[in-house]
Amino acid sequence: MTMNLDDLKYWIALKSVSGIGNLTFRALLDNFGSPSLIFNTPVSKLTGINGITKKMAVAINNFSEWDKVNQNFELLNKNKITLITYQDDDYPEKLKNIYDLPPFLYVRGSLMKDDINIAIVGSRRATAYGKYTTERISRELAQKGVTVVSGMARGIDSAAHRGALAARGRTIAVLGSGLDVIYPPENKILFSEIIENGAVISEFPMGTPPIAANFPSRNRIISGMSYGVLVVEAGEKSGSLITARLALEQGREVFAVPGSVETPASRGTNRLIKEGAKLIENAEDILEEIIPQLEKTKVLNETLTSENEAKLPAKEIKLTKIEKQVADFIFDKRIHVDDIIAATNLSPADVLSTLMSLELKNLVTQHPGKYFSRTSVVK
Repeated sequence: MTMNLDDLKYWIALKSVSGIGNLTFRALLDNFGSPSLIFNTPVSKLTGINGITKKMAVAINNFSEWDKVNQNFELLNKNKITLITYQDDDYPEKLKNIYDLPPFLYVRGSLMKDDINIAIVGSRRATAYGKYTTERISRELAQKGVTVVSGMARGIDSAAHRGALAARGRTIAVLGSGLDVIYPPENKILFSEIIENGAVISEFPMGTPPIAANFPSRNRIISGMSYGVLVVEAGEKSGSLITARLALEQGREVFAVPGSVETPASRGTNRLIKEGAKLIENAEDILEEIIPQLEKTKVLNETLTSENEAKLPAKEIKLTKIEKQVADFIFDKRIHVDDIIAATNLSPADVLSTLMSLELKNLVTQHPGKYFSRTSVVK
């Protein structure tokens, strides 16, 4: 779904009305269809919607800050920022299912409908062990075609993004500020690299500073758009534990890397493991938990013509063009991923994501050292 600029201006305007939060925004949209219609609806009808007070309805009818909305749009264009609403195809699918989903996101870079997101969060005051472990696991996930989501904060967050970038994979940063406010400022280069290999997103309008109150709100997006959240190093009162709690409330998986019992930075993660979070040593530990979810999603999205086709053996599964291209190059003999990338002339991220898809369909097998072989004949 694509909206013109005038339509999007109404989305921004409605969100800026005093008292209109995510839930009341959705309630209005569910009842009236579009923000432009809402601004032309009488107060008496607006107040008939649950949660809409007379004061809020009058504020909508009397909205006059269109110059400010237009200035916001000029800033979006100047900074190459797009606005994606929850009605758009590129809006993160899993984020649509959380209780207070943001009606729209400001985006620099690209969101992809097929992103398989895993969030990695942790202490800003990370130890060398924490940073090393984070980069390793993030790199392993990216090599599997997983998109790494984090908050671009100092410490573990930055290490998570860098690990994915080192593997030439995709990564998404969710900010607690406007996209024109890079925080922390020393991550300016990282900010640019993420845009080129994924996206930087925020629900906050341009110019919003990174105040403390924004980060719990930001954290619900990090967990909400992901299949699971990995916590690496978190003190007993760490904000990362808030993200883990939000993940549980949203029905997401929670993972944790264990640390020394003598290290304060590990007390939060060790407690998570005591309370039931899965202990993680490598990317495989995460993938074995989320692959059943991915398989279920793929089954639900299959466009098979009959119930019998759904039960066909793997050798008769229909493949996309790129899956066929990659599968055709893999034989019974083990082939290294770099040779597959070179032979197919596809990007590393595309090849890794496709290999993961073929693994899920039981058509290829991965071996130690990033080697792959054919599991069954592809027709």
